[in-house]
Amino acid sequence: MSEAADLLAEAPAYRLDEQVGFILRQVQQRHAGIFAAAFGDDLTAMQWAVLAKLAERGEGSQNLLGRLVSMDVATVKGVVDRLVKRGLAETGADPDDRRRVVVRLTGAGREFYRANAAKALRVTDETLEPLSERERGQLLGLLRRLR
Repeated sequence: MSEAADLLAEAPAYRLDEQVGFILRQVQQRHAGIFAAAFGDDLTAMQWAVLAKLAERGEGSQNLLGRLVSMDVATVKGVVDRLVKRGLAETGADPDDRRRVVVRLTGAGREFYRANAAKALRVTDETLEPLSERERGQLLGLLRRLR
């Protein structure tokens, strides 16, 4: 018997292709490819997430923004810095707490969001394209429960 066969005989019936993390990573890679095809080098998915959350909620602290888009402090700071450099967002001190950094969209950022929201929706539609409307709702509901 080969070493691999011995190992499989002694271990629980684990098959990588059936594991949720592996499948989720493959779906994420597919979605990332669809996003990149739609937005090209114009914007990353993390930059879009920050823009979309700012468009949805208005200005807010950089720390809160990071939590809302599931990014750690260093990552959201880098994303915000790149958006500021492009003129899509701006930062300033919170008037109530000068230590807190507040982030807001600029006029160009609001226009960029308006011009690209439909494209972002098409990315979602293409990602979910193999599913029926009912299946899409089920999948999203189940994934929300797993967050």
